[in-house]
Amino acid sequence: MTLLTGETEVFSSEPAASSGCVVAFLAKRQTDGGPAIYGDGDYRRLMTVLEQLRGEGWLMSFRAMFDPRAEMRPMALDSGFAHPWDLAGAFEAPGLSAALAGTVRLEQAGWGRLFTTEWLLGPREFATVRGSGPALERQWGFMALWEWNDAWCEATAAQRRDYDAECDVAFKGDLALNINIAGRHRLDWAHSWHHLGIWETDRPETVDKAISGHEDAADFMFTTSRHVVGKVRPLAELLLPERA
Repeated sequence: MTLLTGETEVFSSEPAASSGCVVAFLAKRQTDGGPAIYGDGDYRRLMTVLEQLRGEGWLMSFRAMFDPRAEMRPMALDSGFAHPWDLAGAFEAPGLSAALAGTVRLEQAGWGRLFTTEWLLGPREFATVRGSGPALERQWGFMALWEWNDAWCEATAAQRRDYDAECDVAFKGDLALNINIAGRHRLDWAHSWHHLGIWETDRPETVDKAISGHEDAADFMFTTSRHVVGKVRPLAELLLPERA
């Protein structure tokens, strides 16, 4: 699969660095005030499957995409405070077949009894990039889904190169804010969205400042985007059954 856009000063394809496939999810709890259909048994089965996937080489958090040994626990974004999805996040499976099979195992173990979920799968296209600055706690995550719009389809090759150069300025600004960027994953093989970008950062205000830089660079001139921000929390907490 060829790159949709070329490499830049910030982003490198580095195909040898990872053959992983992202398993992103946007999930809404199925709660309507009636009797719960998701219980303790489902929770235990889900915890078992998540641990099995980790043992099979899955990266179970944003943090693990930068350092597989740094955070072993499955993590996700608590995003319901600002979005229609109560839970959002992304794992990285060793490959596409593993990604597809893993989502089925999660749904059957109990995930499907708790959530209605949009799953988004796709291969890694660009390698991770670390932010500049001192070590800090990055307890917030940001996900950006986007597709190229009609203006991009009609643009010349020179216009697209100029656009990439302008966007690179904005991405350098993100790195200067000490944001880690988990490269880019490609989704267009099976989804309407073309790409997924994942950030980890210290607070929502940093994300807001970074997005302002992207607006100044006219990043959204050629794209239609969906953004999700949330607090990073262990899935062991986020998947607990609700108590009456």
